Amino acid sequence: MRPNDHPAPGGVQLRHVSQPLPHDSAAKHVQGAAPYIDDLPEPAGTLHLAVGGSPMARGRLIAVDLEKVRAVPGVVAVLTAADVPGKNDISPAFGDEPLFAHGHVMFHGQPVFAVAAETRDAARRAARLGAITVVQEKPAVTVEDAEKRGDTVLPDYAFIRGDASAAIDAAPNQIAGQFRIGGQEHFYLEGQVALAIPGEDGAMHVHTSTQHPTEVQHVCARILGLPDAMVTAEVRRMGGGFGGKESQASQWAAMAALAARVTGRPCKIRLDRDDDMAMTGKRHDFRVDYAVGFDDEGRIQGVEMAFLARCGCSADLSQGVVDRTMFHADASYFLPELIISSRRLKTNTVSNTAFRGFGGPQGMLAMERIIDEIACRLGRDPLDVRKVNHYGPERDTTPYGMTVEDHDVGAAILEQLERSSNYRERREAIAGFNASSPILRKGIALTPVKFGISFTLTQLNQAGALVHVYSDGSVQLNHGGTEMGQGLYQKVAQVVAEEFGVGMDRVRVTATTTDKVPNTSPTAASSGSDLNGMAARMAARQIRDRLAILAGEHFGVPAKEVVFRDDHAFAGNESLPFAELARRAHAARIHLSAAGHYKTPKLHWDRQKGVGRPFFYFAYGAACAEVVIDTLTGENRVLRVDILHDVGRSLNPAIDIGQIEGGFVQGMGWLTTEELVYDKDGRLRTHAPSTYKIPVASDVPADFRVTLFDGENREETVYRSKAVGEPPLMLANAVFCAIADAVQSIAPGRPVPLDAPATPEAILKAIQGIVAAG
Repeated sequence: MRPNDHPAPGGVQLRHVSQPLPHDSAAKHVQGAAPYIDDLPEPAGTLHLAVGGSPMARGRLIAVDLEKVRAVPGVVAVLTAADVPGKNDISPAFGDEPLFAHGHVMFHGQPVFAVAAETRDAARRAARLGAITVVQEKPAVTVEDAEKRGDTVLPDYAFIRGDASAAIDAAPNQIAGQFRIGGQEHFYLEGQVALAIPGEDGAMHVHTSTQHPTEVQHVCARILGLPDAMVTAEVRRMGGGFGGKESQASQWAAMAALAARVTGRPCKIRLDRDDDMAMTGKRHDFRVDYAVGFDDEGRIQGVEMAFLARCGCSADLSQGVVDRTMFHADASYFLPELIISSRRLKTNTVSNTAFRGFGGPQGMLAMERIIDEIACRLGRDPLDVRKVNHYGPERDTTPYGMTVEDHDVGAAILEQLERSSNYRERREAIAGFNASSPILRKGIALTPVKFGISFTLTQLNQAGALVHVYSDGSVQLNHGGTEMGQGLYQKVAQVVAEEFGVGMDRVRVTATTTDKVPNTSPTAASSGSDLNGMAARMAARQIRDRLAILAGEHFGVPAKEVVFRDDHAFAGNESLPFAELARRAHAARIHLSAAGHYKTPKLHWDRQKGVGRPFFYFAYGAACAEVVIDTLTGENRVLRVDILHDVGRSLNPAIDIGQIEGGFVQGMGWLTTEELVYDKDGRLRTHAPSTYKIPVASDVPADFRVTLFDGENREETVYRSKAVGEPPLMLANAVFCAIADAVQSIAPGRPVPLDAPATPEAILKAIQGIVAAG
């Protein structure tokens, strides 16, 4: 039996679930035949939009002269805040961000107007002619700027347990410092795009590249002054999202919908890459101030961590993002006495937003940096310090009061990877290499991952699905999850095929749309398969149970004795083709459609008190990374990576391994090459591939070993699987720690002043700092 070819709970052998089946659109992807929004046939009369943005990052907007814009041949309409019939607000929650700037501007490039023209070229050329007059005010660009001004997008927040200051003072050893963690551009291959088509009676149908169709529906309805039921949002697939299309796709969908409302014609917007990078939010960057007390083994006794987040010009999703940073500031370690605080600072930069990991990576990286510094101070192997602090018996309560019930899983993964990666032997070999290599230095690190799975806003932990069985035995499936390349549609289809015992070719998944499954949660928080898979399973089981009664009557047995597999219904030695059973059910007037709804159990969270169970379970993993750096240039290369990751009983091991590999490489990019640079005036200077460097194929380690941990989810998830979307990104912490280890080999015992990302410049600066400290 292969590691993931396990029976379902109860001993029934699975035929589709847990099998490494290809992505449902894989063939179309490689053929270039998978239609994205920009590939859809444009309705007759479609207009194209372009955006005019603010030339300043902060100031009073006193005049917008658009006469030259309107005079350009092909221009049909020019839209500003004055054209919004509803509420000029695109924010997901706090009402603090307009569709078009009005009265003042908040960041460089903020949309002030939009042009609708017969062609995209005409719209773009016209948009450049807008004369926007702003009385400039000094912008807050950095965390320090905002801190000095005392400007926040949300109130400060903290977790407190015990007396951290006293614990630190009483500890035999103390460290304190500051660590900076950079942001990250989503760099989805398909940029922000939307096509709005006006319908009857003022209705609007919006094709949108979004992770949250319901949010697009809400925002479009708000802008147009319509009830939600008059707006339909639809998305078949995205060319990547990574969180950048959770809340921020709404602005462009609403802009297209407004233009369609004003002109009465279909309207489409597709942002140019430079505009997309300048006008959309990123991963939150942080300054982390910390103080820690620990014993002579490196066991933490008290910790104070202050996370200062650059949130940008509005709140957007910063409440949840920075909360999750705090939730994961413990990483995989028990902290007995603590203060974990946060400030959500308002700056005159584009509003930062969700990004894979949703704030968790920043919190975990900060703690891994602290662990490395403790090991440096004591002259111990960092892995030994990690193990002595790891959650365990009687050391199993998180900073927010949740018990880590399965800490043994994380510990087992750490131990297994230590052995399988030959960590100890390789560390000795690296020490020998470094002793005789003055220019090139190697480093190694093994870091764990513990990531909480669920939305921390409890109401989002629900999903709906709609399943139809047709009289020929074919099945149609629709659910609220969105497909952004991660294989969600395939996984949920496997679940439904398994429930009916039919082949995958019998199940068709249709585009996610708000007029089939309403009130959906975003496809985010790594919960897409958990939520939508379970909702679809529940819907399928309703129909299957009805069919079982009919089949039982035919076979003369109780319904519970009917088994569905191999495209048949079986009872003993008798069988009936599934298609024939469906035909008979229709003839017998049996309902062959069902809506399933699932809500995650056991969750409770009191944010005001800072205690509860915000997560259904934890996903675990560990990575061992070996790197080499050039001490003269600061360049680095990842030589080998060993990963052991926990996905429970995988729904699809091929897709899960792909997610682990992709998430790791994206995290590696965040921590090594991807650097966002704003100038003092708030202008983003890294706004194109020429200045912003994501990992390429040659950056992927040639020796890349990924193994799935053999174990099932102890909670009752769909087929005992675990989420896989976000946790692998944090495996890349091992790369950053390995680079720091390589730098530290130059001057053992001295803390490494390395900030993230560890670009060549940052590595050289750290080398200079560690040498100067001596």
